[in-house]
Amino acid sequence: MVHYSAPRRIAHRAALAALGWLCAASVAGAQPGRVETVELHAPAVDRPMKYDVVLPSGYHDSASAERRYPTLYLLHGEGRSFLAWRDILDDATIAGERAMILVMPDAGESFYVNWARSDDGRRDAWEDYLADDVVGHVDARYRTVAAREGRAIAGFGMGGYGALTVGLRNADRFVSVGSQSGMIDYARLAAERLRLGGDADPPRGYTPEAEARRRAEDPRIGLAGFSSIVDRTPRGQPFVTAAEAESHDPFLLVMRVRRNALPFIQIDSGTAGPYLLAAQAFAGMLIDADIPFDYRQRRGGHDTAYWREAYRYALDTHYETMRQALAQREP
Repeated sequence: MVHYSAPRRIAHRAALAALGWLCAASVAGAQPGRVETVELHAPAVDRPMKYDVVLPSGYHDSASAERRYPTLYLLHGEGRSFLAWRDILDDATIAGERAMILVMPDAGESFYVNWARSDDGRRDAWEDYLADDVVGHVDARYRTVAAREGRAIAGFGMGGYGALTVGLRNADRFVSVGSQSGMIDYARLAAERLRLGGDADPPRGYTPEAEARRRAEDPRIGLAGFSSIVDRTPRGQPFVTAAEAESHDPFLLVMRVRRNALPFIQIDSGTAGPYLLAAQAFAGMLIDADIPFDYRQRRGGHDTAYWREAYRYALDTHYETMRQALAQREP
């Protein structure tokens, strides 16, 4: 395993050694947390959507009635849904062991961007859906710390790209961002295709068996017209110019945010995963730019087993980043 933390964050990493005690102390004697599924009407995409939420243990206790909690948004990958996190998060996390709220929104196959072209007239403003509709709904419904210092965002695969992109494009709303085996170079590759005269997201060929799986509805999702991969895939293009793609490229975005306004960045990737080189390139760029971040590289692939282990660490990292930011915030 390779583990790198930027030098200016050594104190941040050392603080994690005590985090197990901090988390245990915050929920001692409280009732277990639970998963809730919430449906909302999302104006940005003009349709009903869902998200899962895990509340911290003790959230409903009378002794905690006035307490507000930081929130971590977790973004699913391509071909998955918000339900994927039920297989990834361990029992202790589902039991609400950390004193933070976890929100797992559904976003179809959107890559979490506002699509530049819609071929069926459907609204596909998926960045706005996440940053405005979901965050606003969560802040109104739950006792969150409704401020930048109280929000973090992370994801795997497509969601890792989405977390970095949405987090960096909305750096005033998120204090910590993370990618676990994320498709970090998605927009960079799209820009290259567009400069060569192609589409950002070209058509893909599928075997008859794969196409049948794409058209099969998942009844657990429970959203009419949005429960198969085909229905969950926007018709159109996420970007129509190279400039649009570049405005959603984490490699460029991280250099455009003021240094004192950058969220903390946490990245990891499995050595057998398809996105290792992109993670290494991104980490190398951050080192060259002297930008604080945390990087882990471990044996493993692009699968649930890898993500389970990755998120035990990632959740602690984002929780501690928010805890420190809130402690430093002016009263």
